[in-house]
Amino acid sequence: MKNYSQVIFDKNTVEFVTVAAEFCGFLERAENMKRSTFVDTTLKILPLLYLKASMLPEVDLFNDEEQERYVTEEIYEVLRINISAVLAEKDDYLEVFLPEMAYSDTPIKKTISEDLADIYQDVKDFIFVFQLGLNETMNDALYTCKENFGLYWGQKLVNTLRALHDIKYNPDTEDQENDEDGTYPSLDED
Repeated sequence: MKNYSQVIFDKNTVEFVTVAAEFCGFLERAENMKRSTFVDTTLKILPLLYLKASMLPEVDLFNDEEQERYVTEEIYEVLRINISAVLAEKDDYLEVFLPEMAYSDTPIKKTISEDLADIYQDVKDFIFVFQLGLNETMNDALYTCKENFGLYWGQKLVNTLRALHDIKYNPDTEDQENDEDGTYPSLDED
């Protein structure tokens, strides 16, 4: 078993922290971004976040106590609303990789904004605890983040990536018009 200082200062951990902090900062600045810029950047940072999370070293939990949280319901909701506003009508997508789909005749609707906010919540809570600089809590935050990646947000990340890929590479005519001048056509126009 590695001791926690070897794990938290491991090259792969440090690289994950760097990418995770950039991911969180990017989402926090997304409010007034053009959709095309947001989609392009997100399509680049999500695979990197996935790669770095998948390379995290094995880590053991030292303390069973609940960890400090940074992301409140209000922070979560503001971020989700901001992302939803950027994506507008392209926020919704049909989910096919849910266990409930095996028993459902109808598709399940998900939103990119909620999925990104869910990923943000786990990753930002990790970054927050990691920035406190206490080795044992950093270790346990890493353990929780790695576990949640495997069980929860890793799948959300790849599902969201699929939906964002569709926005970028299967645009309809209206999207192309919106991105050219930054406005949406009026319903009155012929």
